[in-house]
Amino acid sequence: MFIRPLKSNNGKTYIQVVDKSSGKYKVLKSFGGASSQTELTILINKAQEWINKFTGSQEIDFINTNEQIEQFFESINQLHQVGFDLLLGKLFDEIGFNKIDDDIFKQLVLCRIAYPKSKLKTTEYLYRYKQISWSEDRVYRYLDKLYTSQKEQVQKLSYEHTRKILNNDISVVFYDVTTLYFEIDTEDDLRKTGFSKEGKHQNPQIVLGLLVSKNGYPLAYEIFAGNKFEGYTMLPVLEAFKHKYKLKKLVIIADSGLLSNANIEHLKEKKYEFILGARIKNESASVKKKILALDLKNGNSTIIKKGDLKLIINYSETRAKKDRYNRERGIQKLEKKVKSGRLTKSSINNRGYNKFLKLNGEIQVTMDRQKIEQDSRWDGLKGYITNSTMNKNVIIENYKHLWQIEKAFRVAKSDLKIRPIYHRLQRRIEAHICISFVAYKVYKELERRLYEMEAKISPNKAIEIAQNIFQIQLKMPQDGKTIKKILLLSDEQKYLASIFNFGC
Repeated sequence: MFIRPLKSNNGKTYIQVVDKSSGKYKVLKSFGGASSQTELTILINKAQEWINKFTGSQEIDFINTNEQIEQFFESINQLHQVGFDLLLGKLFDEIGFNKIDDDIFKQLVLCRIAYPKSKLKTTEYLYRYKQISWSEDRVYRYLDKLYTSQKEQVQKLSYEHTRKILNNDISVVFYDVTTLYFEIDTEDDLRKTGFSKEGKHQNPQIVLGLLVSKNGYPLAYEIFAGNKFEGYTMLPVLEAFKHKYKLKKLVIIADSGLLSNANIEHLKEKKYEFILGARIKNESASVKKKILALDLKNGNSTIIKKGDLKLIINYSETRAKKDRYNRERGIQKLEKKVKSGRLTKSSINNRGYNKFLKLNGEIQVTMDRQKIEQDSRWDGLKGYITNSTMNKNVIIENYKHLWQIEKAFRVAKSDLKIRPIYHRLQRRIEAHICISFVAYKVYKELERRLYEMEAKISPNKAIEIAQNIFQIQLKMPQDGKTIKKILLLSDEQKYLASIFNFGC
């Protein structure tokens, strides 16, 4: 829409307001003709005033008066934080989680990524920044609904999206567990004391088992009582996942913490292929002798037969340097304690580098140099126990992806703050884990999309930028019409908006 001057044969200039949005000129209003420059200026001003009224827009004269500026600010009736919805909400929908027909679910997931606090703090955040007024009781009622009727659908939606981006290839999966402790004293049927990976052995805890695909996309999870041995958690999760999605073949990869004879027998019985981290220092004397007799160069590997299984041994110079560095650092700390006299007989155990200590007589503690020398012979060696038909190099390469599940736990605990968990009832604890599972899936999708677009920012940086994107809403005084505008004030915000196509 614009002002068009037309000169006629009678010497007058006629003023029209014209629209060309349809591709053709359409006269919306005519304002007559002018014979002089003064008359022309008056007609042009009238035409501009008509356009302003017609569109509901408002010109601000910043030079002549502050009255219009004040009127402009008085017309602002809302200022919303919209960055998380535009970025993370968009990904949430594209994954398919919007099929869960509860807006409260979406907001709880986005808050778990953007503002991971208690449910009470979450309701305060939603009210303060989005003018969403939900009581804490309503959130708790929804958690009950999520647990009873939506948890399975959530995992299925995540699985279907992962299957799509991996071109239907979910034949190799990775499993690991972590523990989540509670800051309480008393146990119940779920929260029990047990071996804590966080060193909180005195606190009741739960065990969380997580199954992911290549590249760390979450597939399934399950929680167990805190005193459950981690080795007993893998088969239930695997079996439920395999039967739920009618998968014929799965290769399971897990670290040495899940290695046990019972697990291996169960995996073979259920026809799984597996690749497990091996505890090569705990092998029989004859096998250890074979391993230490190997003369492997950097990157080389070999196979030692163990009945119907294969023990693959790989050597890496980088790993050897790391092993030496860690041992030397541990020894230095021990030597300081020995010299200070702070170590006693009660300090002698096989945990960590304490295995290098020995007692001379009744009270003298010294370093066992022979043990240190023996330990150094294992530097750079890594073992994998498997029944897989894959090539040994493919087996080793697949196992390397296991770090992705360690990253998943790290992101869940540090960025998504899956704990502390402020719930007592099991159904709400499980609902909280479910929301964290979905939040991690959205986080991984953000990571994937940034990688595909060769973006120069990390997922955490993108979330940080989105945090400060707001939308302003004005109610125009002339006709009451509402105008909304996304404020992209920095180059970072404009860059994020351009690669994810929002704010345009």
